[in-house]
Amino acid sequence: MLEIAKGCPLDRTLRLLSGEWTVHLLWALSSNGPTRHGELRRLVEGISSKVLTQKLRALEASGIVFRSYEATVPPKVTYGLTEQGQKVDRVLRSIEELAVEWQPAASS
Repeated sequence: MLEIAKGCPLDRTLRLLSGEWTVHLLWALSSNGPTRHGELRRLVEGISSKVLTQKLRALEASGIVFRSYEATVPPKVTYGLTEQGQKVDRVLRSIEELAVEWQPAASS
């Protein structure tokens, strides 16, 4: 039997990406470019402000999302995909193509 090593990078990455709302947030940021918190809440229907903040912080800590702060009145904070986030987006788009291709077979 093959033993999976602790700290497997694929496992860590898939756990991060498979969290509730994560793919929705990455999709919104990919589709809209840098986006403010309130707009993300509108784009990702059903997510609470608290959960949105938690998810954005986790994605920022992982290097997938950047946070840009402008000291205006009121302050302007936007979120967007980092270079690493854009790589993740390319992988997710490939998975999307596969999902669309499999869609008819799944409904049979």
